[in-house]
Parts: sequence; structure tokens; C-alpha cells
Amino acid sequence: MTEEQVILVNENDEQIGLMPKLEAHEKAVLHRAFSVFVLNSNNEIMLQQRAHHKYHSPLLWTNTCCSHQRAGETNIQAGTRRLEEEMGFTTELKELFHFIYKAPFDNGLTEHELDHVMIGYYNEEPKINNDEVESWKWMAIDAVKLDMQQNPEQYTIWFKIIFDEFYHFLEDHKL
Repeated sequence: MTEEQVILVNENDEQIGLMPKLEAHEKAVLHRAFSVFVLNSNNEIMLQQRAHHKYHSPLLWTNTCCSHQRAGETNIQAGTRRLEEEMGFTTELKELFHFIYKAPFDNGLTEHELDHVMIGYYNEEPKINNDEVESWKWMAIDAVKLDMQQNPEQYTIWFKIIFDEFYHFLEDHKL
């Protein structure tokens, strides 16, 4: 099985090449990624807890799903694919914004991503893929904000960045 490739981009999100995912994280090269937030009719976010065997950020809570686009795949197609792979359902997604962040991990890897943030709505229970997801829960937006302040070590670095910097986007997109 060949290693998954990520799409290398410049700061304008223009593709400049492909690289194996692990190598991109070892070299801290800017690449395209996405983060999906799913909300329900109670304006709660579906959070996932990353699987215990993930090579970075295991057992940390994060947004509904996130990953990397594949060559030739739109952001929406990538988000839809990964939502089904990780959480076992699909829903219509809408792109909200994108931003660049860089976050080193204790294991020597670094996320350096141009992250496309998407939102969708769903009211059912997911059918999680245990290879990817340890657990899940619905949580009110304000409760997430408070819990991240009280227990920041329980959340992924990218989720804290998205949530802190772009909280107003979630507030503006209530049902």
C-alpha cells in the first residue's frame, strides 16, 4: 500500500506539488488540509476523540473530522469522503473560510497547513470507524469554549486554533 500524498501549496493555496504525508509532517512543508464541523439542531458540535493509536494527538478531542485533500479532489469532496470514512455518515457541507497555521508536536512532526474549514448539519448518531475514532459526543459551543479554557490539554492544537480564532464563524452559522 502506498503512503497517502498531500498537496503542497503556497500561501495563495496554489498547488506546487505532492509529497508523502509523513514526509510533509517531518519537513513542516505547507500543505492543503480541511476541518469539518458538524452541528445539530440544538447548535451542538459533534466532537470526535482521536483513536488511541494515532501517530500524533491520540485520544485528544477535536472537530468532527479532518484530513487532507487528494489530488484532483475538491475541498467539499474531500470533506464528504472523510466524514463518511471516519464518522459513518454524509451531509451537505459548506466552506466557511481557510487559514494557515503551523504547530509542532512532541514527536518531532509539525503540522503546517492551509486549512479549509467546512460546516454541515446532522441530527443522528454517527457510526464511528474505530481505526480512526475512539469516541464522540455532542457538545454545546459555549461548553466547548469553557472546557477548552479549563482543560486545554484534552484538545488538538488545530482545534484550539480554529476555535479561538474563528469562534464567531460558528456563532454566525446557527440553524
